[in-house]
Amino acid sequence: MPGSSIVSLLLLAGKSPLLQAAAIVLGTFVLEDAATVGAAMQAQDGAIPLLLALGSLYAGIILGDLGLYGLGRLAAYVPLVARWLPPQRQDAVRAWINGRVFKVVLVSRFLPGLRLPTYTTCGFVGANLRQFALAAVLATSVWTSLLFAVSLKIGQFLMDHLGAWRWAGAAGFALFVIVAGRCAAAGMQAARR
Repeated sequence: MPGSSIVSLLLLAGKSPLLQAAAIVLGTFVLEDAATVGAAMQAQDGAIPLLLALGSLYAGIILGDLGLYGLGRLAAYVPLVARWLPPQRQDAVRAWINGRVFKVVLVSRFLPGLRLPTYTTCGFVGANLRQFALAAVLATSVWTSLLFAVSLKIGQFLMDHLGAWRWAGAAGFALFVIVAGRCAAAGMQAARR
């Protein structure tokens, strides 16, 4: 399971703050939510400083968001890909997004399944990068802080009640967060049909 892989990376990082931060940042590139749960559990367990865990999560997630924007921007220069959206349609999408970049990015952070297509589209049409980055930072700080705080509380509960089995509980919680997000995205797609 990806969540336990992220925890394994953190355990391998040992007490080195640089390696711990790198493990968390890399974990966000695999599964943001699982990395958040794993980092919170490690912080709750005292294996990693809380601020290092949270700061590394912010850095990794924001880098990932900017990376998606960048991939979209690069794709606009690939002729085969650029043909999928004719220039006049690109202009229409760009005009619509540019007036709403901040709102679009904020909403897509909180609705499962929208980040990849939204962030790459923003890059593809050349949406305002400053507004995009500001919205990504704000949305990440809110969402990640909330999930981290919930994970800390659940981590404390798991430590108090499951002892050595707490990591199995943490893996179950990470799986729940991932599946819940996938189910919400599938439900949204079904509702649009």
